[in-house]
Amino acid sequence: MESWLDLSVPVVTGMPVYPGDPRVEVSRALRVAEHGVNVLRLHMGSQSGTHVDAPYHVDEAWPTLDDLPLERFAGPAVVADVRGLPARAPISPDLLAPALARLRLRPGAILLLATGWSAYWGTDHYLAHPWLTPEAAQAVVDAGVRTVGADALSVDPTGGDGLPAHRVLCGTGGVIAENLTRLDRVADAHAAGHSIEVFLFPLRLAAADGAPVRATARVTPPSQAS
Repeated sequence: MESWLDLSVPVVTGMPVYPGDPRVEVSRALRVAEHGVNVLRLHMGSQSGTHVDAPYHVDEAWPTLDDLPLERFAGPAVVADVRGLPARAPISPDLLAPALARLRLRPGAILLLATGWSAYWGTDHYLAHPWLTPEAAQAVVDAGVRTVGADALSVDPTGGDGLPAHRVLCGTGGVIAENLTRLDRVADAHAAGHSIEVFLFPLRLAAADGAPVRATARVTPPSQAS
């Protein structure tokens, strides 16, 4: 029987954000006892929590979130299992080679980078995640991939100079999903031959650089996969 996985982190006050981004604050705006309804007040940035980056995030001449086709945000997934890398380790093209070989046979597939770093969510060590080299990002683009997701704060080194992997991936009109979670379970299911579909639909923010998403995966056992 197929199953579903929630790949999103919960949105709560004080949750981790990229250094310099707006803090997240969630509070009560209205209460049933006083106003007849419950309503939350949200203060957050477009890159808060589990989110997608549009190309506009790194270049004002590139497409905004609402310029992108909906198919960028859903599709079959191929997992690059790079768990076990040390802190701040580069993810090179050779580490992605098995996944890229599968991606070339699956047009429209989404690449998921399973680093295992979501285990450090909420700690300072979360900032020391592995990162995608520009050469690896180019190999991803050359394989025809236009959507990449990672269980880390960024596909580039946090605190590094510039965002070279972002620019390579987004320069083709691609999108990047960051701060995913439970990719360890997705990677294990993928290795066991399960079929994985991923859904990364963002809030419809006008002319935006990105937006939070409720990221999910549908996992189908080999006997049921088409």
